Amino acid sequence: MDDERWMSRAVELAHRSPRSSSAFAVGAVIVGPDGVEIARGWSRDVDPMVHAEESALLRANVDLRQATLYSSLEPCSKRSSRPDATCTSLIIAAGIPRVVLAWREPDLFVTCEGVALLTAAGVEVVELPAFAERARAANAHLL
Repeated sequence: MDDERWMSRAVELAHRSPRSSSAFAVGAVIVGPDGVEIARGWSRDVDPMVHAEESALLRANVDLRQATLYSSLEPCSKRSSRPDATCTSLIIAAGIPRVVLAWREPDLFVTCEGVALLTAAGVEVVELPAFAERARAANAHLL
């Protein structure tokens, strides 16, 4: 799997996110075991409340039990707009076995436990800190 290529794409997508004073700009890409993109999304791409991972999952209408999800930010574990549909819970429900992220969500809005919850559910979580600065740049308006 070409983690650097796909994380670079997720970070690029984060920069497409409309700016918000109350939410991060995030990009996400879902890639199949064959290395082919299944779906992508970014924060607020289809409605003002949608998260990047959620958007990508909504577009993915195939079995994801061998896919990898790339996210420029740790998937959310708490969400005021849709408390029953956190990105972490959606990823687990989809059966995605591997998540790659650029940086962990800072405690700006909530304390995120996405990595801990994914790991507890048996999901392999890989962090690529070399992409963290680029992912943070998409959120300079908040930080």
